[in-house]
Amino acid sequence: MNTENSPPANRGLLEVERLYLNMGPQHPSTHGVLRIGLVIEGERIVDAEPDVGYLHRSIEKIAEKRTYLQFIPLTDRLDYVAAMSNNFAYVLAVESLLEIEVPRRAQYIRVIMAELQRIASHLVWMGAFTNDLGAATPLLYGFREREDILDLYEMTCGARLTYNYYRFGGVSRDIPTGFVPGAKKFISGFWKKVDEYEELLTENEIFLKRTKGVGVLSREDAISYAVSGPMLRASGVKWDLRKDRPYSVYPEFAFDVPTGETGDCWDRYKVRIEEMRQSRRILEQALDGIPEGEILPPKLPRTIRPKKGEAYGSVEAPRGELGFYVVSDGGTNPVRLKIRPPCFVNLGSLAAMVHNCLIADLVAILGSIDIVLGEVDR
Repeated sequence: MNTENSPPANRGLLEVERLYLNMGPQHPSTHGVLRIGLVIEGERIVDAEPDVGYLHRSIEKIAEKRTYLQFIPLTDRLDYVAAMSNNFAYVLAVESLLEIEVPRRAQYIRVIMAELQRIASHLVWMGAFTNDLGAATPLLYGFREREDILDLYEMTCGARLTYNYYRFGGVSRDIPTGFVPGAKKFISGFWKKVDEYEELLTENEIFLKRTKGVGVLSREDAISYAVSGPMLRASGVKWDLRKDRPYSVYPEFAFDVPTGETGDCWDRYKVRIEEMRQSRRILEQALDGIPEGEILPPKLPRTIRPKKGEAYGSVEAPRGELGFYVVSDGGTNPVRLKIRPPCFVNLGSLAAMVHNCLIADLVAILGSIDIVLGEVDR
């Protein structure tokens, strides 16, 4: 970070002193234990450097000491706001080594759970983001609808936050009798709920002033920093793994990939709002077409021993491309496991977005990235 090498700006008749300022790691808007080192001139940000690692848990090394199956519950704890997506990406990587075929019923169940998770995650983001900007009502609305999704998860796997639900070759248990009617009831009313969020926020004058033109990430910078997910699409790049590198049964469903134009905080908000509507479209099709059949392949051994080799499995998680790279030597546990977390990569673009912004804008810009520190600090 540059605090001394270049001279401070001379704004009119006043020479502005350049200062170094810490934000976090306990600031409520840093969503955990993130510290951001800021170089400021008055109220203007010259440079920003995220300092991560306060929550480091060595989870990738722990994976190498556990069996493949024992590591699934730990993936829940990486991004606890989107635990199903973490289960999904990890089992895809291991299944690639195992070369097993997942039954179609299990494929549909996986997609249903992943899209419910996307909605639930975006609802938490909307509530936290707007709460950072001073609005409490959207937080209450978002958690209201999220509760309905957590009820569906609880009736399926008995948990509301860390699910441990996906298995190699399928899922741990079939959906219960009341799941499909309950899920259909939820999505039938969800249209109006999203409209309600937009009535509160989309044309709200205060919200527009805090987000429009704030924290712009250009298309070129978004690609250069390798950001993914809603952040990338808000910058105008139409890239979604569900369409562009399809997995599971996603090619069977019709849905659109929303994009933004300027890559500011407002575009990132609008993309996530539209993504909730598109997830609802996928859920409608999946719930109507879910086939009968098995949820696990027959004769799957209790102890997994993938053949020697390496594989990368990834999904379009709510925050972007989430991937697991697994190396096997033919034993019962991976000899190397590396995670590609979207939060960590997306956070790297912070300095590009905050340059010359006001300190007050930093809260909005950081919130628009949608970070979960459990995933950043692995």
